[in-house]
Amino acid sequence: MFDILEYDRRNIWHPYASLKNPPPVRFASSASGLEITLADGRRLIDAVSSWWCVAHGHNHPAITEAIRAQASRMCHVMFGGFTHSPAAELAQKLAAICPAGLDKVFFADSGSIAVEVAVKMATQYQHAKGRAKRTKMLSLKGGYHGDTACAMALSDPDGMHVLFAGMMPRHFFVSKPGVLPFDAWLAELDRMFAEHGDEIAGVICEPMFQAANAMNFYDGEYLRALRKVCDEHDAVLVFDEIASGLYRTGTRWAAQQANVVPDVMTVGKALTGGHITLAATVASSRVAETISCGSPSAFMHGPTYMANPLACAAGCASLDLFASSDYASNVARIERYLRASLEPLRALENVTDVRVKGAVGVLEMRRLPDCADIERVIDRHNVWLRPFANYIYTMPPLVTDDAALGRIVEAMADLAACPPGPEAADGDFHE
Repeated sequence: MFDILEYDRRNIWHPYASLKNPPPVRFASSASGLEITLADGRRLIDAVSSWWCVAHGHNHPAITEAIRAQASRMCHVMFGGFTHSPAAELAQKLAAICPAGLDKVFFADSGSIAVEVAVKMATQYQHAKGRAKRTKMLSLKGGYHGDTACAMALSDPDGMHVLFAGMMPRHFFVSKPGVLPFDAWLAELDRMFAEHGDEIAGVICEPMFQAANAMNFYDGEYLRALRKVCDEHDAVLVFDEIASGLYRTGTRWAAQQANVVPDVMTVGKALTGGHITLAATVASSRVAETISCGSPSAFMHGPTYMANPLACAAGCASLDLFASSDYASNVARIERYLRASLEPLRALENVTDVRVKGAVGVLEMRRLPDCADIERVIDRHNVWLRPFANYIYTMPPLVTDDAALGRIVEAMADLAACPPGPEAADGDFHE
């Protein structure tokens, strides 16, 4: 009999893993609602929404039926020279809920590609304005924008991608929000534009919530300052809402909490409810028209699977689910529960901070427990956690009930009480 786990261990690379000494993996056989079912029959609560995308729960019948129905008609057609109903319907639904003025939709395969598209839009916008030297972006330290080359180059320069520094283009960075007093940070931002404004095409950030590199929440005054400086220098402001958007931080878009509208916004993860990969880059008419009136007038990007009909059908069903229920109230309930339950864990010796916003709960640790303790806690509670760097966190499905939240918090508390593991090796990123 074919031993899937053994074959996997010897031949299949997993994310952020070694083939020589691979971390343990679990054999998932099915998933439904809040749970992933293993081949041995055990069921794990998915406390991290399978990397933050399973907003409505696994295998939601409305989304799986939309994919099935579309598959019976057409699974794929190239978007160069064709259009189709799922793409048009999804673009219309997405534009209707985006911040005012963002209504030009470019579909991409994944979040990282959506970020690459946004940066190319900023660059091509400046080129169309006759500013061909403005090809760099300004980003925030502590940020994360994806694992493709351009997206890595915009992420924290001291974060998980340091190994690849030599191959990446160089951009400009200002300090992570919260490290400096706001006035000092603002002076750094102004100085960066004073010295390099003739090179900067745009600014990119994760609004309000820096996710995979820092698990850092910050105040809306930073976004208002970025909007102001971009207006002053005609730079394109890009908000990466892939992790923070679609109610993860409490409101439909995180930037709503600062009352700031970007020029370009990236959307992904929960866009299809985590059922199939899809992302979008949504631009303002001003950006789109400037590019389209420049030379070349065509926007120079075109993924093979752009606007895949199956993915667009899933996206339509997912947005319908968001529209049919009060997700903001549900996330507010999750936030209250996490805040009340996680805050007492601040007293644990290995916990240095507790942070909660929306459906995100974070324990910052001095050091994570060792891998064996993490595995034992997962198996003891049947709760799937995926700590990284020095963070134990949960970003559960947005439909998680209080009973499941209780089990998640119990598992996090158990893990936080474990002794710290060994110091990470230099350059090691535990994900």
